[in-house]
Amino acid sequence: MSTILDKIVSDRERYSCDVKTLGECKLPSPVAHRRCVDDGERVFATENETYAKFAATRLGHQPTFERAGPKAKIFHDPSWTRVGIVTAGGLCPGLNTVIKGIVEILGFDYGVNKVFGIRYGYAGLNPQYGYEPVLLDADAVDTIHDVGGTVLGSSRGQQPADVMVDTLERMNINILFCIGGDGSLRCASDIAAEVLRRGLKISVVGIPKTIDNDLMFVGRSFGFESAVAEAAEVLRSAHVEAKGTPHGIGLVKLMGRDSGFIAAAATVANPIVNFCLVPEVRFEMDGERGLLAALERRFAAGKSHAVIVVAEGAGQELMEGVEERDPSGNVLKKDIGDFLKRRISAHFKAKGFDASVKYIDPSYTIRSCPAKGTDAMRCYGLARAAVHAAMAGRTDCVVGNIGESFALVPISLATIERQKLDADGLVWRSVLDATRQEFYFDAKPRRVFSGDVFAP
Repeated sequence: MSTILDKIVSDRERYSCDVKTLGECKLPSPVAHRRCVDDGERVFATENETYAKFAATRLGHQPTFERAGPKAKIFHDPSWTRVGIVTAGGLCPGLNTVIKGIVEILGFDYGVNKVFGIRYGYAGLNPQYGYEPVLLDADAVDTIHDVGGTVLGSSRGQQPADVMVDTLERMNINILFCIGGDGSLRCASDIAAEVLRRGLKISVVGIPKTIDNDLMFVGRSFGFESAVAEAAEVLRSAHVEAKGTPHGIGLVKLMGRDSGFIAAAATVANPIVNFCLVPEVRFEMDGERGLLAALERRFAAGKSHAVIVVAEGAGQELMEGVEERDPSGNVLKKDIGDFLKRRISAHFKAKGFDASVKYIDPSYTIRSCPAKGTDAMRCYGLARAAVHAAMAGRTDCVVGNIGESFALVPISLATIERQKLDADGLVWRSVLDATRQEFYFDAKPRRVFSGDVFAP
């Protein structure tokens, strides 16, 4: 019986939409000329198709989250507040804009000027690496938003939570901002748990950094929109290359280990793509419904070229090899782009057909660009929401951008599973409309493929 009760309590905590707090907010906030957010204000998250399905099948209720924003009373005394900022995991457009936003909102709204940049991810909180923190102020971050990457540096992998909390105690840090993805946020949650176990008053607040857009209940992650814009330009180049040779094939591999959001969005943003391959929708190479036959049908229909976009995590089941993981515990994906290039080239060569595959992998170029337009606005909005949450004593949470609102989500719920592209949803239907790839995968060949020509 106790085991069943323990599971009920565990599930209740796991699926809880309520954010932990360090204690009662008793200090008047110095933030002036703002509409303060009451504690009872909530944001609904079920407008998103994925969130709605998860809520219906797992939560058993409509999820609502605490609305982010300035509070009339705060927990941390700005005069005694010392802040740490850490960026962890891979690069992503907008990291520097988030850092700039945190530093400026802390200084301009709360008068907090003791802000330390923790260098090279969580390794910077482990003294064995010897990475000295850097002091950040408004002048230091003035123009960093114009530069891609992170001025603090980053690294993958966790460090022991007790060691990192020891470092926070030595530095007298009472607010830690963790900018990272799935694994990095889980590490932030471990820090928050160790802090609470020791009875310390340290807020740990995350800002979601996942270029793949695969975190739950946080809306669109910063950097995603800029990545899609950069990818659309790459697709234009692939299209030019493909059209430059007889039966040319432009093949572009984009980010997306487990979720195909970037590949799908870039395809719709620049609809010159003929085949979009994502992890959520399995495809075959051989057979009547395989990719190779689909390419043959496209050329048989009189088309002179083809553009293929593939997410890095697509088609993994087609390749052999031992599973490996990176320091963060993520499965290292086998190179689907190189695999497709070799298979497609060999296929047409064996048939004596003149086809040229131009393979482009722009991943590092895309993820290292600065945030642009409304994406940069989202970065600053997330930073602002994170600062107000931390000053109000919220902890073990991540800020999210849900619709037109910002909200606070427990890290355990945001990382409960990867957000996936819905194969029955609007985005994927838009991809199919833009590419017409179903026609080539499903239709019978209109002409017979024979040697180097398609005969009637």
